[in-house]
Amino acid sequence: MSPRSARRARLSRSVTFSACHRLHSKSLSDEENLKLFGKCNSPNGHGHNYKVVVTVCGEIDPVSGMVMNLTDLKECMQEAIMEPLDHKNLDKDVPYFSEVVSTTENVAVFIWDSLQKLLPQGLLHKVEVHETEQNVVVYKGEETIVK
Repeated sequence: MSPRSARRARLSRSVTFSACHRLHSKSLSDEENLKLFGKCNSPNGHGHNYKVVVTVCGEIDPVSGMVMNLTDLKECMQEAIMEPLDHKNLDKDVPYFSEVVSTTENVAVFIWDSLQKLLPQGLLHKVEVHETEQNVVVYKGEETIVK
C-alpha cells in the first residue's frame, strides 16, 4: 500500500464512574426478584466503581493522522457517561432506569445510545462496561429482530 492509501484503526478511551443501583424488575414479585438477583436485590442497593472503555473505529485522516481527536472523544464521554451516571443512584437519578433494570448489560446499552447521539455516524465500534474485574459486558449496538 502506498502512504496515501486509506487505513482504518480502532481508538479506545476509558473512564471510571461510581454509582449505586438495585437489581429489581417491576415485572417480578419480591420473592422472584430475590431469587433471581440474590443479594443484589437488597432494598438499600449496592454500588460499583464501573470502568467503561469506548472504542471508535474509522479511517485514519491523512492530514491529522487520527481516527478521531481524543479531546472530542473525551468530551462526548463526559456528556454521555460521566454527567448522567457518576455518583448517581441509577434507578432513582437516571430516568432511563425507571423502567429498565439497571443490569450492566442495560448500562452498556444506555451508554451506547447516549454516545450514538454525540459521535459522528458509524464511528462507534463498541462499549465495554466493567462492573468488577470479573464481570464485563461488551455491547456493539446489536439488536434483536422481533418476529
